[in-house]
Amino acid sequence: MLSEISIHNFAIIEHLEVGFDGGLTVLTGETGAGKSIIIDAVQLLAGSRGSQEFIRHGAKKAELEGMFTIEDTEHPIFGKLAEFGIEAEDGIIILRRDINSTGKTTCRVNGKLVTIAILREIGSQLIDIHGQHDNQELMHEKRHIRLLDQFAGQKLTIAQDNYLDLYNQYGKLKRKLDASTENEQQVAQRIDLYSFQLKEIDAADLIIGEEEQLEEERLKLQHFNRLFERMNTAYESISGDGHALDWVGSAMSDLEEAASIDKELASHSETVSSSFYSLQDTAHELKSIIDQMEFDPSRLSVVDDRLALMISLKRKYGATIEDILIYREKIADELDQLINRDERVEREQEKLDQLIQDLEVEANELSIIRKAAAVELERAIMTQLQELHMEKSTFKVQISRKSANMFDANGFDEVAFLISTNVGEPLKPLVRIASGGELSRIMLALKTIFSKHQGVTSIIFDEVDTGVSGRVAQAIADKIAMIAVHSQVLCISHLPQVAAMADHHFLIRKEVKGNRTTTAVEDINNMERTKELSRMLSGAEITTLTLQHADELLKMAVDRKNSFT
Repeated sequence: MLSEISIHNFAIIEHLEVGFDGGLTVLTGETGAGKSIIIDAVQLLAGSRGSQEFIRHGAKKAELEGMFTIEDTEHPIFGKLAEFGIEAEDGIIILRRDINSTGKTTCRVNGKLVTIAILREIGSQLIDIHGQHDNQELMHEKRHIRLLDQFAGQKLTIAQDNYLDLYNQYGKLKRKLDASTENEQQVAQRIDLYSFQLKEIDAADLIIGEEEQLEEERLKLQHFNRLFERMNTAYESISGDGHALDWVGSAMSDLEEAASIDKELASHSETVSSSFYSLQDTAHELKSIIDQMEFDPSRLSVVDDRLALMISLKRKYGATIEDILIYREKIADELDQLINRDERVEREQEKLDQLIQDLEVEANELSIIRKAAAVELERAIMTQLQELHMEKSTFKVQISRKSANMFDANGFDEVAFLISTNVGEPLKPLVRIASGGELSRIMLALKTIFSKHQGVTSIIFDEVDTGVSGRVAQAIADKIAMIAVHSQVLCISHLPQVAAMADHHFLIRKEVKGNRTTTAVEDINNMERTKELSRMLSGAEITTLTLQHADELLKMAVDRKNSFT
C-alpha cells in the first residue's frame, strides 16, 4: 500500500507530507482546495506525463516521493523490480520524481535512476487511478481477456501454462518457416548468384601456396637478363683461368704438402680441400642452370594473368586464398539448402501443422474454461449492478474466435465486455458508455469484482461519484468500502455517504501564508469529522440538524461496514 507521500513545490503545495494506512481513506474539502492536486502528484509518481507547469511559482523544481510497503512476498512487483536490477529490502519501494523548470524529469526507484517508461511499468503494478472519464484498464477492450483470465483463477493458469509451451514452439518454428519460404524471386536470385560464384571459384582451381610461388616466378621472369648476367659473372669468377678454383686448388696443394710435415696444419688443409670441391660442385651446378636458362615472354604473361585472377577473386570473396576457399564451402552449403529447401520446408510444414492441431486442442480448453468463467462473471457483475440500482442493465462477456489458425499468447479467443443500461437497448462495448453516473457505477461494479484478482496495492478514485445522489450515492459508498476490504483505497469525494464509510478521513483546505496560497491536510476524527460531514450535507451552514444527520450517517456507516466482514 501507499504508506507515505512527500510533495514539495508542486502546484499550490509548498510542502506536504501525508501518511496513509490500509482500508478506505477519503479526502474531502472545498472545491479548489487541492484534493486533485494530491492525486496528480500520485499519478506523476506512477509515471504519467508531467511538465514544468506543475512547478510552484517561484520554485526551481517540484519534488515528489512516495513510499510503498508490500507485505506479500509473491507480489509480481518484485519480479518487475528484479527485471530492472532494483532491490527492495523489507518490501519497501520508494518512487521519486523531480521535475525541473527546464522541463527535465528525473525518476528514481529505491534510489536507482530509471526512465519514465520503467517508472510507469513499476507504478502500474502499485497504483490504479480512476477518474470519472479516465481510460483505465477496464476501459481498454484488449485488456478484458486478461481480466477474465484473472477471474477464472488457478484452473485457467494451469491450462495456459500448457498452452504457452506449445505456442512458443509454434512461434519459433513459424518464424523459421516464414524465413525459409521468402519471396521466390529472391530465392531464385540467390541460387543464381551462388551458382555463378561457385563456378567462378571452382574454375580458378585455387591451391593454397600457389600465389607465393607465382610471385617468386614472376620476379625471376621480370629480371631475367640481370639474373643471367650475374650467374655468368659468378661462374667465370669461380671457374675462369686464373680465378677462384685455380687459386684455391693451388692453396690446397700447398697445404697438403705442409700438413705432411706439420700435422697441426691438417685441419686447415681439410677446410681448404672441402672449399675447393664445394666451389667445383657449385660451378658445375651454375653451368647446368645457365645452359638451361631460356627467357619465355609468354610464361610471364601467363603468370601475370593468373595472379590478376587471384587478386580479382580476393576482392570479391576474401582477403586470402584460404578465405576464398572457406567462403566457397559456405555458399556451397547454402546453395544445397536452397536447392533442397522444398523437402526441408515440407518437413517443417508437417511439424507446424501438427503443432497447430495441438494448439487447437489446448486453446479450445482455454476457451471452455473462459466461457464457464464468463457466465460466473456475468452473474457476479449483474449482482453488483443491481446493488448499484442499475437493475435494468444487462452485462455480457462476449467471447469470439479469431480467424482459422490464428493464435496469440492467449489462445484463439477475443474477449469484450458489453453492456446495455436500458431495457430495449442493444448491448454495446463498455468503452462506449457515455453517461458519467452510469460509467461510475459500472466501473465500481467491475472493480468490486476484479480488485480481488488484480493485485494492485493502491486504488485511487478521483470523484467517481460525480453525478449521483440519494440511494445510488449510498450504493456507491458501499461498493467503494467493499473494494477497500481487499485493497487500500484513496478516494476524493463530495458525497457525505462515501466520506462516512471512510476508515481514515483527511480534510484538504487552502491556507494563506506570507501572501502565498498553499494546501494543508488535516487528519480529522470525532467532532471535526462530524462537522465536515455536516458541511457536505448542508453545502454551507452547519446546523444542529445537519450535525445530527452527520452523526447518524457515521453510525449507519459503521453498521454497514460491519456487515461486509
